Amino acid sequence: MDALLPVANVLGRLLCVFSLAYLMPIAGALIFEDGTTADFVAAMGISLGLGLALYTATRRHFRELKPRDGFLLVSTVWMLMAAIATIPLLLVYDSMSFTDAFFETMSGLTTTGSTVMTDLDHAPPAINLWRHELNWLGGMGIIVLAVAILPLLGVGGMQLYKAETPGPMKDSKLTARIADTAKALWLVYVGITAACILLLREAGLSWLDAICHAFAALGLGGFSTRDASVGAFDNPQVEFILIVFMVLAAMNFATHFTVLRERNLRYYWLDVEARGVVGLILVSCFGVAYYVWQEGAYADYATALRHVSFNLVSMATDCGFASQDFDKWPVFAPLWMLFLSCITASSGSTGGGIKMIRTLILAKQANRELTRLIHPAVVNPVKVGGAAIPNNVVVAMLGFIFLYFMSVVMLTFLMILSGLDFMTALGAVVASINNAGPGLNQVGPATNYAVLTDFQTWICSFTMLLGRLEVLSLAVIFTPQFWRK
Repeated sequence: MDALLPVANVLGRLLCVFSLAYLMPIAGALIFEDGTTADFVAAMGISLGLGLALYTATRRHFRELKPRDGFLLVSTVWMLMAAIATIPLLLVYDSMSFTDAFFETMSGLTTTGSTVMTDLDHAPPAINLWRHELNWLGGMGIIVLAVAILPLLGVGGMQLYKAETPGPMKDSKLTARIADTAKALWLVYVGITAACILLLREAGLSWLDAICHAFAALGLGGFSTRDASVGAFDNPQVEFILIVFMVLAAMNFATHFTVLRERNLRYYWLDVEARGVVGLILVSCFGVAYYVWQEGAYADYATALRHVSFNLVSMATDCGFASQDFDKWPVFAPLWMLFLSCITASSGSTGGGIKMIRTLILAKQANRELTRLIHPAVVNPVKVGGAAIPNNVVVAMLGFIFLYFMSVVMLTFLMILSGLDFMTALGAVVASINNAGPGLNQVGPATNYAVLTDFQTWICSFTMLLGRLEVLSLAVIFTPQFWRK
């Protein structure tokens, strides 16, 4: 128990910092006079009070975090923040259960975009601002934000950064110090978000809709202020702007930083992941659009290309916006889009899933094994982007892929056992673990996750967290070795 107290101390500090996030919805409540000001002020006070109490009670146990502490903190901070973030929803909506409120906030912070809420068109503006702010904060990760702030509080951030990003690119730095790296990434993130807000406003959206949808697009969170999502606007210009920014958000933000610092777009081409993301999306958009047009879903190819491009990009990048009920398209199309949600997003992006870098490494590894069958003595290192990938990284990839797919299989069976049909269960689990939002059938884009039972809702909440922490960071705390001294 004593080993947990230093983690609890940092949790208290983070909770105090998180309480500042309520300032935006409080300002929104005052501007729009929607009657929720007192609810958000109360939520802010509760968050700040709990944070101060936790910090004060564990102050004597403050110390620099060890690597094991980092994994425990990452796992607990997401659950704690999601739980605290439910307070405004529970205060505003008397009929909302904690289960549904926790699902909504976990979906926001993990940038999944699944929702159990209806009548969003008439929801208090401050509530929509809060939901979308959770998307935006979760996009780059509360922990990455904390990496920039914790040094000011006397806590180093390298352990948190490694625990939050267990992928192969986690040791690459943009700047000499990890705190400076986090600040640089957030600076890029804020700048691109501001550009998206201005363009959406210019395209005809209100300031509220522009801010909310820009937050959701850059966080790849997929929340909307409308029940019909982006389809409610029926605006091709808005859809095109969101496509551009969803693709940007699905790329490594380190690449965006490098392009801006060097003022040279060539670095996008040099990024093998960026080439993979754009290439896969372009081929899929034109191909799937042709398929659904030929199957009679739309009268002409141009209309099919418009609607397929937006919804496919949204699913492939793990955003979760929708402009059409793509669940009614020929079954190949939504299944292919769900598959793309597994592999398209880059490492260092705000997307989820396996990530493009892992896909490329595993494809190279498969080719190497095929070559060894023919030439057993050949020396053929795995190379991605001209760089040789160490064997220990390849082995780690295989372990991740095994845990990822076993998680999908076991959780899908659990959902089926709870009473769901196969397509709904599979769609809900894959969409949740990839933080992609809409699933298939009963949880497709024309409906939401309110149709699930409480048990199924908790499974999805756990699956969203599992996917956001890329399986390993959460799974490791359930191993006996983790708790041995």
